Amino acid sequence: MTIQSRIQEVTDRIAERSKASRARYLERVSVGQSDKPRRQKLGCANQAHGFAACNAQDKAVLREGDAGNIAILTAYNDMLSAHQPYERYPELIRAAAREAGGVAQVAGGVPAMCDGITQGETGMELSLFSRDVIAMSAAVALSHQAFDAGVYLGICDKIVPGLVIGALSFGHLPAVFLPSGP
Repeated sequence: MTIQSRIQEVTDRIAERSKASRARYLERVSVGQSDKPRRQKLGCANQAHGFAACNAQDKAVLREGDAGNIAILTAYNDMLSAHQPYERYPELIRAAAREAGGVAQVAGGVPAMCDGITQGETGMELSLFSRDVIAMSAAVALSHQAFDAGVYLGICDKIVPGLVIGALSFGHLPAVFLPSGP
């Protein structure tokens, strides 16, 4: 048996085993897709909460209803050097969205730990668990049905997979991942 045929065999087995759950996921993605922003289906009070903190220009754009609203999910923190560029990114993304006629909002922050810092310390045992927390944090941030796409700011072998898992929970939303640092 060649490596290629073995890979195909394993791939086919995985595809067959995951057929039902994949079909459920693809159905959820299909239901989530819409030709209009989902926030237009929200009640007025829900929408008002969704953009209450925006500046006047962004509120007006969102009130009109057709402009895109980009969710920014960030792993920024003051402690980790690779994350430092992310401090400026939300405002840069907001400015680019405005220039294109849309809006961008920080939808949420996700925890960002560094096992380089916790190496040999008690916190090190939380490293792998942090992926699940990051995934849940990203999904919670997107759960408001207010966004048309997501921009994910994260770096490292725990944060990026967690962000990907969270993004896939809302697979109908286009996603862009912006790495930073080494």
